[in-house]
Amino acid sequence: MTAVGNEPGLADRVLGGWLGRIAGNMLGKPVEQGDLWTRERIDRYLRRADALPLTDYLPEPAPGHDGPPLRPEWRRCVRGRVHGSCRDDDVDYAVLGLDLLETHGFGFSTEQVGDLWLLRLPYLQTFTAERAAYRNLANGLKPPLTATYDNPYQEWIGALIRADIHGWTSPGLPRRAAALARRDAVLSHTGNGVYGAMWAAALVSAAFTAPSVRHAVDEALAVIPASSRLARTVRRVTSLHGTGLSWEDTLSTVAEETAGLGWIHTVPNAAVLTAGLLYGDGDFTRTIALTVRGGLDTDSNGATAGSVAGVLTGAAAIPAQWTEPLEDTVRSAVFGFDGVRISELAGRTLRLVGTDIP
Repeated sequence: MTAVGNEPGLADRVLGGWLGRIAGNMLGKPVEQGDLWTRERIDRYLRRADALPLTDYLPEPAPGHDGPPLRPEWRRCVRGRVHGSCRDDDVDYAVLGLDLLETHGFGFSTEQVGDLWLLRLPYLQTFTAERAAYRNLANGLKPPLTATYDNPYQEWIGALIRADIHGWTSPGLPRRAAALARRDAVLSHTGNGVYGAMWAAALVSAAFTAPSVRHAVDEALAVIPASSRLARTVRRVTSLHGTGLSWEDTLSTVAEETAGLGWIHTVPNAAVLTAGLLYGDGDFTRTIALTVRGGLDTDSNGATAGSVAGVLTGAAAIPAQWTEPLEDTVRSAVFGFDGVRISELAGRTLRLVGTDIP
């Protein structure tokens, strides 16, 4: 696969990645509690609100809602109430990754990632593996010990959600994107947690040049160990999809095979994400809707699916119901970035493309 360079249309696709990530995150945020908001409960909620097929942000709870509680932020994330993005770590890390590359370039070190966290990111806006690594950094530990000391979350999804910026800035170069994501991920993760970040970065990168979603998924698989549980699970989803099995039955099958890993673990979430991409088949709305309806870490999966789909289609092709309510505005906990324009973030990302590529 060859690099895209600064060819016509690249700006629209980078912007599509940013818009897609934010819209997908917003779509999944109200039901981000995978142990409560199962796939069945999400669809029951949508049926009661007469919102299937899902073609817009989640509706408000129907009268007499008796399901699990929505996330506290739901009133700013449901259709008709969205005015700019809600603050969320799935977007904060994309912003922070951009700041990292602008500050240190593509030769950044894992230690510099940690230094930037301490400088720019509030401790209480970190979670699971990132919070463990942040605490370890504050106590003077250095990578890779920051990822392994007193950290039971090493294979959870946190590193994966930090990976998109490396794909956006390495269009058509999935191995380069994966290498950058790995250098970031080892601050807080090991094993499948790191592979998840490499896979996601490669997936976003491949989406710039792949002729289909399936080709992008295959390109991304090539950057991680074939024997890893993550690779085996993604291959399982692609195989089931290839047999013509329904989306519902594919997810049910893989859920049984990954039972016990937990709803924030990288592997089962990668299965939901892969299914959303393959069965969405390049259609932006269908992709993020299926991904969020798949459950587990809904806002993280929706964000990554939206990023890949947004790169595939470009910003101009993303339906207006997803982009217009965002009002070109990002709320962020990253110091110095709250209220920044999405278009500005995309423009700054585009300026990085092509630099330092041998």
